[in-house]
Amino acid sequence: MEVQKMSNGHHDLSPDKSPESGFDALENITESETFLHDKSNGTTHFTDFEGKTSFGMSIFNLSNAIMGSGILGLAYAMANTGIILFVILLISIALLSAYSIHLLLKSAEVVGIRAYEQLGNRAFGTPGKILAGCIITLHNIGAMSSYLFIVKIELPHIIQGLMELPDDYDAWYVNGKYLIIIVSVGVILPLAFMKRLGYLGYTSGLSLSCMVFFLISVIYKKFDLNCPAEPSKNESISVDTCEAKFLTVNPETAFTIPIMAFAFVCHPEVLPIYTELKNPSKKRMQNISNISILAMFVMYLLTAIFGYLTFYAKAQSELLEMYSKTDTLMLCVRLAVLMAVTLTVPVVLFPIRRAILQLLFPEKAFSWMRHISIAVCLLFLVNLLVIFVPNIRDIFGFIGATSAPSLIFILPGIFYICIVPKEEEPLKSRPKIQAMMFVTLGFIFMIMSITFIIIQWVTGKKSMAQH
Repeated sequence: MEVQKMSNGHHDLSPDKSPESGFDALENITESETFLHDKSNGTTHFTDFEGKTSFGMSIFNLSNAIMGSGILGLAYAMANTGIILFVILLISIALLSAYSIHLLLKSAEVVGIRAYEQLGNRAFGTPGKILAGCIITLHNIGAMSSYLFIVKIELPHIIQGLMELPDDYDAWYVNGKYLIIIVSVGVILPLAFMKRLGYLGYTSGLSLSCMVFFLISVIYKKFDLNCPAEPSKNESISVDTCEAKFLTVNPETAFTIPIMAFAFVCHPEVLPIYTELKNPSKKRMQNISNISILAMFVMYLLTAIFGYLTFYAKAQSELLEMYSKTDTLMLCVRLAVLMAVTLTVPVVLFPIRRAILQLLFPEKAFSWMRHISIAVCLLFLVNLLVIFVPNIRDIFGFIGATSAPSLIFILPGIFYICIVPKEEEPLKSRPKIQAMMFVTLGFIFMIMSITFIIIQWVTGKKSMAQH
């Protein structure tokens, strides 16, 4: 068995990093720990941390990391691409996500690093660490915004449904802008003040279960509602819109690829899950990634197809808003999804705070003042964003066009090129040429998406999903 070390490798067996500490122990891991790589069977063992998570549970954890609010926008994406183009794009992004995880795992295998930011530091030093940390922060702020946007949209509908209020009822307790502030202060902020993730990790199981319930309900409602289905707003749907389109291109198509890319981002969580895996190896972790991506691909595809075939061209960027507020089943679905996303916001906030602390206060000891202040500022910023952004489509589109291609395409490819030794794979070798093409594809995707979205914003064309 060959022992490989980092630049100044040594053991750190402090209590905070003991195997019993779980995922929280990974927050403070630096690049100096020793790791063992057995080339005979491809397994990797960290001398300061012993993974205990089974293969099946790792699939469950990564599936939860992939699953997010992006699933609510997929029917809208299909409505603006057509069924054939949507399926081609979804398959392409799923395959590219699996390949990018391969690049990440290969890079991590070479140097024994288990955090996205640390790979950036290894490849480019401090600037690389800052870049990776900023992109992850941007993406997670987008994720938090999308979750709170769902609260802003769905909580008033739930209250109106429970109290049997009319759609035009005007009161502060059915105003989404006030409700997200109440939820943020009363529920999210106290959980975000916790020092460690702790039991918040258990909400991932609840979140995935709620989304499965959501999918089952969407499938059922397709056969329960007749087209033209009555939308949530006071507007009619003409019969000629009740026709499935196999290929559609319109100004809204610019938002669809970023929405799909946003739905597959899980890359910052791959390395921590890899570290916690029992008997870890690159092959086992790649199999976990492939199975998780395949499972989410099937779930995404079914949600998009049945959601689209229920509302067709009138599908909105937040699918739940299309269903009647008086429908008991969909009221339960709304409650389940609302509970899932609300409890997920504090979990998403933790990596942002950790990245900020590492970038701004890397040598400082833990301080409750900094811990609480960062949480308050982050939540305040996200609340402002959600209050003033009129459409969740804009959040999905902007974040999906910037952070998603960076995390899926650009950074994994660049890390792979820089970290894998030239002695092992020369710059002109096939794997590195493929990685260069992958990075180029990411830049093309980002530039095209941002350009189309800016043109859409500047021209002022109204979306069919505009609220």
